[in-house]
Amino acid sequence: MDPASEDKNTAVIAVGSNIGEKVENCRKGIAALKASGMLELVRQSGFYLTEPVGYADQAWFVNSVLIAHTRLAPFEMLQFLKKMERQFGRIDGGIRNGPRVLDFDIIFYNDWVIEARELIVPHPRMQERGFVLRPLCDIAPDWVHPIFQKSVRRLLEDIGEHCEECIPMEALYN
Repeated sequence: MDPASEDKNTAVIAVGSNIGEKVENCRKGIAALKASGMLELVRQSGFYLTEPVGYADQAWFVNSVLIAHTRLAPFEMLQFLKKMERQFGRIDGGIRNGPRVLDFDIIFYNDWVIEARELIVPHPRMQERGFVLRPLCDIAPDWVHPIFQKSVRRLLEDIGEHCEECIPMEALYN
């Protein structure tokens, strides 16, 4: 991909796994995204061990957030990410917010607002999710949500104690 291309877009992508070798699943998924040539990784947060949200009767997740440049249009990006999930063993259907080998979500796409049946950007619940906001705050704390007109840092401050537990992975080994 030509980094000087004028038609590149910037996407924020959340990555997660809570089945099997969770960190390795995320690393391999991120490596596959980079190797595809469909995006250029700009920044990546560290990994966080995070409490499940929604469906609590499952293993904790490992999460990270990426910022990438791409020439893919938003719906092409969505299809590409879903294809990558399936290549890593994700099965469509199942329990909403349930266990998964690999999960990619588009959090932001440029500063666009997209509302379609198959894709809503910014992600409609990202402002409630510490497992997205904490890692994103590590790499882009001043990114402004185009609807709420608040920075990622401010959104994280707003959820305060209502945030699920998110433990930086490096803290587990120090």
